[in-house]
Amino acid sequence: MARLRRDPFFVQAVRSTAAATLSYVVALRLSSEPVPLTAPLTALLVVQVTVYSTLTTSLRRVNSVVVGVLIAIAFSVLVGLSWWSLALIILASLVVGRFVKVEEFVPEVAISAMLVLGVTQVADTAWDRVLETLIGAVVGMLFNLLLVPPVWVDTAGESIDDLARRMRRLTLDVAEEFAGAPTVERAAARLYEARQLDDDVADVDAALRTAEDSLRFNPRVKEGLLHRIVLRTGLDTLEICAVVLRVLTRTLTDLAKQRAGEELLPRPVSLALQETARHTGDAFVSYAVLVTTPGSAAAEEAETRLAGDLRTARASRDRTAGLLLALALREPGHWQLYGAMLAEIDRVLDELAPEHRGRRLMEELDRHTRERRERRRRLVTRYGRRRRAGAERG
Repeated sequence: MARLRRDPFFVQAVRSTAAATLSYVVALRLSSEPVPLTAPLTALLVVQVTVYSTLTTSLRRVNSVVVGVLIAIAFSVLVGLSWWSLALIILASLVVGRFVKVEEFVPEVAISAMLVLGVTQVADTAWDRVLETLIGAVVGMLFNLLLVPPVWVDTAGESIDDLARRMRRLTLDVAEEFAGAPTVERAAARLYEARQLDDDVADVDAALRTAEDSLRFNPRVKEGLLHRIVLRTGLDTLEICAVVLRVLTRTLTDLAKQRAGEELLPRPVSLALQETARHTGDAFVSYAVLVTTPGSAAAEEAETRLAGDLRTARASRDRTAGLLLALALREPGHWQLYGAMLAEIDRVLDELAPEHRGRRLMEELDRHTRERRERRRRLVTRYGRRRRAGAERG
C-alpha cells in the first residue's frame, strides 16, 4: 500500500474517482437532469496529478469540454445520432477546436462531443448539460486546489537511483567482456543494452517532469526551484554518461571484431580495467544518492562519499592507463581503441565530479534568475504602456 501511495497513476486514479463522484453528487442537487453524467465526465478531464498542471491546463480543458458539449447539443437537437452525424460531429469538433485555441486539447473537443452526444439523447434542455459541465470543471479545479496533490520528488528520485544502478551493472558487465574473448554478437548485445538506456532515460525524464510540476505552485514546498534544478541537472549528467557508455560498448564491439574470438586484453590489463569499472559504477550510485538526498547534512555526506569513489576510480584509471600504454606500444594497430577507452572513462569521471555539478547548478540558477528578471521587466513595460495609453485616452 505504501508503494501504491507513491505511484502517480494510482494516486491520480483515486483522486479522479473522488472528484468525479463528488461532482456527480453536486450535479444531482443543482441540475434538473436525473442522470447528470456530464459533470463527472468534465471532472475526470480537469483533475490533474499536480497543482501546476491543473492551473495551466484546466482553462483549456474546460474550454474544450464546453465547446464539445455545445456542438453535441446542437447535433442532438438537429440530427440526432447516426453514423453520418457522428462523422460530421467529429469533423466539426476538430475544426472548431482549432479556432477556439485549446491547443493540445483539440481532440478532447471531439471526444467530449461524442460522449455527450450519447447522453444528450434523453436531455430535455441543453443548458442543463452546460451547467453540468461547469459543475464538473469547478469541482475538479477546487479539488486540486484545496486537496493539494502529493509532491513526486521521491518517485523521481527512485527513478534516478534505478537508472544509476542499471548503468553501474552495465559498466561492470562491459568490463567483464573486455576480460574475456566475446564474440562479435555478444559484444553487439552489450551495445544494444547500452542503447536501451535511452528508453530508461526517457522514463526517468517523464517521472522528473511530473516531479517538477508537483513542486510548482505547491504551498507545502520551499525552495521548489532549487529542487527542480538539482534533479534536472542530475538527470542531464547521467544522460551524458549513458551516451559515453554507449560509445564504450561500441569500442568493445570494434575490438571484438579485430580480435576475432581471441582474448581482448591481457589479464593484468583486464583486472585493472575491472577495478576501474567497479569504482566508476560505485560513483554512479553515489552521484544518484547525492542528487536525490534532501537536507544539507545528508547531501554533504553523499558528496564526500562521491568524492572518495572518484578519487579511487581515478587512481585505478591511472594504473589502467599505464598498462594500456605499454600494450599499445606492443600493438600499435590498436592504440586508437585503447585511447578511446581511457577517454570514455575520463569523460564519465569528469561529468560526475562535484565541482562540475556545482558549476552546472550555478549556471542553471543564473539562467532562471535572468529569465525571471526578463519576464518581470516585460510585465512592467507592458503595464506602463497600458497606463500611458489610458492616460492619453482620458
